[in-house]
Amino acid sequence: MNPNGLFGLSDHLALLSKHGDPLEVLDATVDFEYFRDWLVDGLGYWNGTKGGRPPFDPVSMFKALILQAQHNLSDARMEFMIRDRLSWMRFLGFDLGGPTPDENTIRLFRNKLTETGTLQRVMKAFDWQLKKKGYIPPLSDCTQSPAGQRMSGQIVDASLVPAPKQRNTDEEKAAIKAGKTADEIWPDEPNKAAQKDTNAPWTLKVGGKVRFRPDGTPLPMIAIPTFGYKSHIAIDRRYGFIRSFAVTSAAHGDGRMLCQVVTTDNASGDVWADSAYRSKANEAWLSGKILRSQIHRRKPKGKPMSEATSRANGKKSSIRAHVEHVFAHQKNRYGLFIRTIGLARAEAKLTLANIAYNMDRLVFHERRAAAG
Repeated sequence: MNPNGLFGLSDHLALLSKHGDPLEVLDATVDFEYFRDWLVDGLGYWNGTKGGRPPFDPVSMFKALILQAQHNLSDARMEFMIRDRLSWMRFLGFDLGGPTPDENTIRLFRNKLTETGTLQRVMKAFDWQLKKKGYIPPLSDCTQSPAGQRMSGQIVDASLVPAPKQRNTDEEKAAIKAGKTADEIWPDEPNKAAQKDTNAPWTLKVGGKVRFRPDGTPLPMIAIPTFGYKSHIAIDRRYGFIRSFAVTSAAHGDGRMLCQVVTTDNASGDVWADSAYRSKANEAWLSGKILRSQIHRRKPKGKPMSEATSRANGKKSSIRAHVEHVFAHQKNRYGLFIRTIGLARAEAKLTLANIAYNMDRLVFHERRAAAG
């Protein structure tokens, strides 16, 4: 390729910038260098005195994981896309024709971050970066938006994330429920055991759009069998950033995770959640943390819901619905799907998806501030 020609590399990259390369915007908005110390500590990179081929730059590799999360790519596909897209190479800092990470390097890098807990520390570090930029949740429910609405508090919810379906016999299902590992269940079939995920059970997803009979009465909700994991998150109401999260199997109850995902490091006012989170234990815990419950109330068993309760739930829904935008962004834009086996790797996948979402959210806020 002639670098001085009309279609030279520099001219091509300049055209990408002219038409608005989103990765340039992301790189200018997020201080990726801020994560270097956490990445180096977690990876345990040597100082080079022992010789050998130097590893790829950890910040560049972390950027690659963010791209992978945004596009839901396998490691093999990620290897190809890094070599195929000039905008990706520029974002990652790789030279055309130079060495780029292969699928094994990408996998080992992610696994190392997972094993050392570095991804969680990077998620926390990015939250600190957001606060330095001024995206601090209000300290009380007195802070108001221009429309006069209180903007403090946090919204909690969970969403099922599918994984490749597992087909097991009744005996194998019983062994999985008993807590046996794949190696214990299939001791004579190591290849089969390596492909079996014993951390992601089947569960029923009840919900969807409400359907009505011709006479106007609602039809029963449909229960859809789902296999995979569950992403639990808490977002701050004012800015919509994911401030806390947890990952469990798909069958894990939502309400049991409230105390783990609600942040208590500041007086964050109200806590919104659907009725699955309402229990005496959760209400008492929130009260003890000086947090005001805005959790939906359930319909009384065998009785109709009062009009006052219905109206109150409706008002709460108008606020709580904002958390659904997070899951819609991750599932529709990222195509969120668990390709790996095991809870630890699923947690790594969802942690990266949450970090990527917060980065996209930061770009949104910065653009709006610049336009306003």
